[in-house]
Parts: sequence; C-alpha cells; structure tokens
Amino acid sequence: MSTRPTPEAPPTDAERAEGPDEVMDRLREMRQSIDNIDAALVHLLAERFKCTQRVGRLKARHGLPPADPRREAEQIARLRALAESAHLDPAFAEKFLTFVIEEVIRHHRALAGDTDPAACPPHTATGSAAATPDRSAVRPATPGCPDDPLSLRDQHKSR
Repeated sequence: MSTRPTPEAPPTDAERAEGPDEVMDRLREMRQSIDNIDAALVHLLAERFKCTQRVGRLKARHGLPPADPRREAEQIARLRALAESAHLDPAFAEKFLTFVIEEVIRHHRALAGDTDPAACPPHTATGSAAATPDRSAVRPATPGCPDDPLSLRDQHKSR
C-alpha cells in the first residue's frame, strides 16, 4: 500500500529483550486491532452506500444524471486534504474514493434504468483508465453497461 510510513521510536530495551512468545502475543494484539478497524470500515461503507442509494433513487425520480462531476471533484479534494492532515498518502485516499464513487455511479445508473449493476464489472486498479497513461488497461465495453471513456480521476484532472 502506498501510505506514508509513520516515524516510529526506536525499540526500548524491554522490546529488544522480548522473546518469541511475547512477540507473537503483541502481533496477535495488533492484528486484532486491525481486524476491528476492518470491521468498522465495512460497516461504515455499508452505511455510506445506504445513503448513496437514497441519493440515487432521488436522482432517478427527478431525472438527474447519475454522476455529478463537480461534487465528485469537491469530494476528492476534500478527502485528499483530510488524508494529508491524517498523514495518509493523498494519492491512496483519492484512489480509494474514486473506486467508491465509480461504484456509486454504477448503482445510480442502475436505479435510473440505464443498466443492471450486475452487468457492469466493478472498476479495478488494473482495469481503469487511471492504470496506464496510454489507456491500454481500460476495460472493454460490457453489453448493458455504459462504457466510460475516461476514469473519474482523468475526468477531474481534465477540468
């Protein structure tokens, strides 16, 4: 992952003297914390998608487009700034949010009747236009799924 490493204090004498059992106990504790954070992230994403589904239904009822490039650009800029202040790589944060936004738009298109969300493959780092400058990794058009010629990231940068 491309997150910024955080400076860590040098190990204490007690930490250097730890035996294999103590190291494994500490490792288990750290991994349990990571597992708890992962669970929280999944629940937060589920809540986020409940909200975006309501947004998608409202847009569909009123004939609004599934994508809102201006809002998406604002969100990406906001998240990059938050990442910076949290000592997280802003590029990583942007990739993460771009993936989430692309998934939301895919669902909004389905709610608008433009496509079945199952017909559109989710975008991946190796399958989006952002993966390579020459766009050779752009996923091919899928029947029933509108093909986006540019990834969201490229759309925002072209403004």
